[in-house]
Amino acid sequence: MIARRRLLALMAALAAAQARADSPRALVFPRDFAAHLDARIEWWYATGWLQAAEAPSDAPAFGFQLTFFRTRTGLAQQLPSRFAARQLLFAHAALTDLAGQRLLHAERIARWSGDEAAPRAAASSADTQVRLGAWQLGRSAAASGSTYRASMADDAAGFAWQLALATTQPLLLQGQAGWSRKGPEAAQASHYYSQPQLAVSGELQLGGRNQRVRGQAWLDHEWSDSLLDAQAVGWDWIGINLHDGSALTAFVLRRADGSALWAGGSHRVPGAAARNFAPDEVRFTPGRRWTSAASRASYPVQWTLETPLGRHSVQALLDAQELDSRASVGAFYWEGLSVLRDASGQRVGLGYLEMTGYASRLRL
Repeated sequence: MIARRRLLALMAALAAAQARADSPRALVFPRDFAAHLDARIEWWYATGWLQAAEAPSDAPAFGFQLTFFRTRTGLAQQLPSRFAARQLLFAHAALTDLAGQRLLHAERIARWSGDEAAPRAAASSADTQVRLGAWQLGRSAAASGSTYRASMADDAAGFAWQLALATTQPLLLQGQAGWSRKGPEAAQASHYYSQPQLAVSGELQLGGRNQRVRGQAWLDHEWSDSLLDAQAVGWDWIGINLHDGSALTAFVLRRADGSALWAGGSHRVPGAAARNFAPDEVRFTPGRRWTSAASRASYPVQWTLETPLGRHSVQALLDAQELDSRASVGAFYWEGLSVLRDASGQRVGLGYLEMTGYASRLRL
């Protein structure tokens, strides 16, 4: 009888873990700031712009991106060894230097057994605490809600930073209370929340020079078991902090012929509930293109975007913001600092544009 009860309890626990990864549910914090090791894929994604701390106006000098990926391999799950590769952790960091008209990029990858005390790489199941060597992203509670500490250094790439990203607004739960559809099938979805309008301060090291910086950022945390439909080759996505304090998210998943398979997004005005977009309410129309000499992929670096917020243009502040991440996630993709303009051409926001699946089909 005791053995049977234990078996039933184990089966219930496994069912609950599967539901956490595959089904809509209310997100619970601080637990859902943390890693979800039962989910197949997960990432924490911080992007933003920086300028000298003493600069008199909000004119970006740099764009920055720091992303930690975690994937459950499905291998060696029952092996007790601390060296079993149950999980893989990846990290990407990129710095867009607008004055130098260049993109600097570095990446890391490590196998991980799932042991949170592992010295080289780990992701906490208690809160946002993920690290790969000296690269780290961690969250602590603060009067404003949260403060994230992001740090990285890469001698070969020639840049490093230590940044604090402080919340100024509540969490933005994407989709249906944090359950974001990503395709025509109900299972093609993710748990997804954003932290827009983050106030950034810290230090940037570039070319042997240290400088105090400030700026603004956006952070996404997303996890899923089944994200992409078989027809999807990649996506186009924006996360934009608007100058009026609101936040705009929009994305489209593309078929091989460039047509939209699925789309979505949201807009939130400070102090109001988010307005979520239906798939037929979002349209990305490509404009001017840039071709990478490395991958030969042709990326639209200017878009016309139509959402319930109106018609806008999205324009890259530097064309050459393609990342060669074949050594980690196995793909080229474009991700860079971009400006949002309204129908009259006035700049109304800054943020990041991400484009995947142009050099080859994206596989998650």
